[in-house]
Amino acid sequence: MSFISLNLVTMMYLIASVCFIQALKGLSSPANARRGNAFGMTGMAIAAVTTVALILKLRAEAASAGAGNGLGLGLVALGVVVGGGIGAYLAKTVEMTKMPELVAAMHSLIGLAAVCIAVAAVSEPHAFNIAQAGQALPVGNRIELFIGTFVGAITFSGSVIAFGKLAGKYKFRLFQGAPVVFAGQHMLNLVLAIVMVGLGLAFVFAGGVEPAWTPFIIMTAIAFVLGVLIIIPIGGADMPVVVSMLNSYSGWAAAGIGFSLNNSMLIIAGSLVGSSGAILSYIMCKAMNRSFFNVILGGFGGDAAAASSGGGSQPARPVKSGSADDAAFIMANAETVIIVPGYGLAVARAQHSLKELVEKLTHKGVTVKYAIHPVAGRMPGHMNVLLAEAEVPYDQVFEMEDINGEFGQTDVVLVLGANDVVNPAAKDPKSPIAGMPILEAYKAKSIIVNKRSMASGYAGLDNDLFYQANTMMVFGDAKKVIEDMVKAVE
Repeated sequence: MSFISLNLVTMMYLIASVCFIQALKGLSSPANARRGNAFGMTGMAIAAVTTVALILKLRAEAASAGAGNGLGLGLVALGVVVGGGIGAYLAKTVEMTKMPELVAAMHSLIGLAAVCIAVAAVSEPHAFNIAQAGQALPVGNRIELFIGTFVGAITFSGSVIAFGKLAGKYKFRLFQGAPVVFAGQHMLNLVLAIVMVGLGLAFVFAGGVEPAWTPFIIMTAIAFVLGVLIIIPIGGADMPVVVSMLNSYSGWAAAGIGFSLNNSMLIIAGSLVGSSGAILSYIMCKAMNRSFFNVILGGFGGDAAAASSGGGSQPARPVKSGSADDAAFIMANAETVIIVPGYGLAVARAQHSLKELVEKLTHKGVTVKYAIHPVAGRMPGHMNVLLAEAEVPYDQVFEMEDINGEFGQTDVVLVLGANDVVNPAAKDPKSPIAGMPILEAYKAKSIIVNKRSMASGYAGLDNDLFYQANTMMVFGDAKKVIEDMVKAVE
C-alpha cells in the first residue's frame, strides 16, 4: 500500500466531493434524479475505497513499527458487509409508502454513529491521531467533539420519534401523530439546553490528561432526552419539515466529527448535507407558511403544535358522492384535467393504474397534468418519486407555483388522497393553517375527490373543498377506484 500517499487520498476525496455536489444538483429535478443518484453512489464508492486503502496503509506502517493487529480491520470489514447487506435488502423490499420513516431511521443511525465516534475519540484520542499517548485532548478538539456529540444525540433520538410518528402504526403515545404537550414544556427544554451547554463547557475546559467523563456523559444523556422533547410537540402536519430538518442535523453532526478526526471527506459531505437540508427546510416552511425557527425550535417555545391541533369537533355536513363510472364519464368528456396526488395514492400503490388512466384520457384528446404540492405526502419530493416510479413523463408533472394559475380554467380536478394541501380553509385568517399556500383546486369547474372516508388530514381540519357544490366524492381504495375508472373510460 505504499502507493497510497496522503496527496492521492486528498485528490480522491476531492473527486468524491465533486461527485456529491453533482448529486445534489441532479436531485434538484426529477428529470435529472437518476443521474444525481449515480453521481452520489460513485462519490460514496470513491470515498469508501479511499478510506479503506488509507486504513490499510496506516496499519501497514504500524505493523512495520511493531504495533497493531488485524482485529480493527476485521471489524471494519464486518461492518461494511453487514451494513451493505442490510442496505441492499431494504432497497429491494421497502415500499414507497415506507420511504419517509426509512429516511428518518437512516438519520438516526448517522446521529448515533457520530456519538459513538466521539466517545471513542475521547476515550482513545491517540488512536485517531488527535493527541499523543499520555497527552490531554486539545481544547479545540474538545469543542468539536462536544458539538458533534450533542448534535448527533439530538439527531438520533429526534429521528427515532419522527420515525414512529411517520410510521403511524405504534400505540406508544410519543409515536402518534398528535402533538404531545404539557405544562412547562418549553421552560423544561430551555433549562435542559442550558444545562447541556454548561456541562459541555465543563468538559471542554476541564484540565488534566484524563477527559472529564462525568460532564461529558451527563451532557450526552441530556442531549438524547432533548431530541425527544424537541420533536414530540410537533404535529403530523409538520413532519415533512421535521424530516428535512433532521437530515440537516445529521449532516452537521458528521461535519463536527470530521473536524475532530481531521477527515476532509466527512467535513465536506457533512457540510453539504447540513446546508442542503437547512435550505430545503426553509423552502418547505415557506410552502407551509410556517416560521423556519418556529419549527426548528418547536420544543423551545414555538407554536408548532397549534398548526397541527384539530379544530375541535365539526358538525356533520352533507356531501355529494358518486361512483368511479360517474367520475370517468366526467373526465372523458372534459378538455382539461389536473390530477392532485396525495398520500392516499401512495398507500394504495395506485400510481401505475393512474398512469394507465391518464394514457386512456390522453388518447381521447383530454389534456392531463399532475399538480404537486411541495409538502404532499410525508417527505420532500414524495409524490415526485412516486410518479417517477410509474415512469410518468416529467413534462406532465408541475410544481405548485407553475400550475396554480391554471385551476380556474380547468374543467376537472381529480384529487387522489390529498387533504390539507387543497384545503380552502388556508384562505381563512382564523384557520390554524391560515396563509399556507395550497393547490387552488377549489377554483376548477368540477372537482372529483377520492378518499377512503371523510377523515381529516394531518392537520386535523375539516376540508371545505369536500362540501362545495361542484365537488363529487368517490369513496374507496384509490387503486380499486382508479382501476374501475380505467374500465369505464374504455
